Amino acid sequence: MARLQLNPPQVVAGSFVLLIFLGSLLLALPWATSSGQNNWLTAVFTSTSAVCVTGLVVEDTATYWSPFGQVVIMLLMQLGGLSIMAMATFYALLFHKRIALKQRMFMQAAINKSSPGGIVSIFRYLLIFSLGIELVGAAILTLHWSSQLGFGKALYFGLFHSISAFNNGGFDLFGNFTSLSGFRTDALTNLVISVLIIAGGLGFVVIAEIISFRSRRRFSLHSKIVLSTTAILLLAGTAFIFIAEFHHALKELSLPGKVITAYFHSVTRTAGFVTIDITNLFQGTQFFMILIMFIGGSPGSTAGGMKTVTFAVVWAAILSQMQGKKDVEIFRRRVPQRDVTRALAIIAMSGLYVCAAILLLTFIQGADSLDKIAFEVVSAFATVGLSLNFTPELNNLGRWLIIVTMFVGRVGPLTLAVAFAQRERQVDIRYAEEEVMIG
Repeated sequence: MARLQLNPPQVVAGSFVLLIFLGSLLLALPWATSSGQNNWLTAVFTSTSAVCVTGLVVEDTATYWSPFGQVVIMLLMQLGGLSIMAMATFYALLFHKRIALKQRMFMQAAINKSSPGGIVSIFRYLLIFSLGIELVGAAILTLHWSSQLGFGKALYFGLFHSISAFNNGGFDLFGNFTSLSGFRTDALTNLVISVLIIAGGLGFVVIAEIISFRSRRRFSLHSKIVLSTTAILLLAGTAFIFIAEFHHALKELSLPGKVITAYFHSVTRTAGFVTIDITNLFQGTQFFMILIMFIGGSPGSTAGGMKTVTFAVVWAAILSQMQGKKDVEIFRRRVPQRDVTRALAIIAMSGLYVCAAILLLTFIQGADSLDKIAFEVVSAFATVGLSLNFTPELNNLGRWLIIVTMFVGRVGPLTLAVAFAQRERQVDIRYAEEEVMIG
């Protein structure tokens, strides 16, 4: 009997499905909840949200789940954020196992790298940096929160929120769906959480280049695009929220408090933490957040969305067309046509899926407002976790749709399409070219 041959996208998608299933089994156990009672759909939804590092919850994490359930959620975020391939690589490196070419191709697919060259070094940097920065973040939060929570609880909370922030998970343990609202003007907490979110959202290729910059003395085009686009989004988001909500949602805060809060909610477009009630924001601000959530983080990172590089390449392609240029150029480098085509495919497939999910959810949920539904779907697809208090209101069909949306958003619509498509056959036939009318 022939062996089942799986391509890298199928392995990546399958690993997420397997992890979600195992997480659901653990969270469905009686001792995973505070009351000892649970239902399968809640366990599946929470497991999917944790593995896909989204943070949308139908039950409050602090009060509904027991310490065992919370630890399971924390581990699922870690495995989902760094990917199972990273954990397998950690095992191989720890025990000096040889990593074969096929495993290198799976690792390449796990972080969306264009080629397997240097992939083992990238994963080594990934693991050292990720675990290191999580421990540093946990230590700072523990020391900072110990006077308020006591050392034991602060240690547990520090570790949980450090892992949640770096993996852009958005889960919190402060109860009653309040997220980090108790630390609205706490500069150190805001700074630590935001640095962890940004670091996790840059992507592991970029992290590896930052770590090795002293020896390389240069960044690749990919890293330049990621760093510049991330900086622009952070500055633009901070400025927009600060100006739009200055006399509205931020009016009770001091000027430094306004700046900190606006900055934090610009950062958390990929992570789902909040320090203010975002249902009080103007609808224009909420729509702006939908846009920056949809862009999301960077390729090969713990964040979701269509990705910063996709956005930058498509924008550069638009500018090239407007200027009458034949090539797409960024930072005096020409972007290969296959990458432009891939970026256009990703944004088109992402947009189509989000529109279809919004349309379907409006029928499933009935009379619920369109703004809440659109915000929820984009948040799920971009694996953000922000919500206009709508997630607990989802009916069973609505929860299943959001589960599928979180999974599609985390794995990527193009990756899923490749995983389920038939293998490409190499042929030596090219059809005749004929022009069509565009626009």
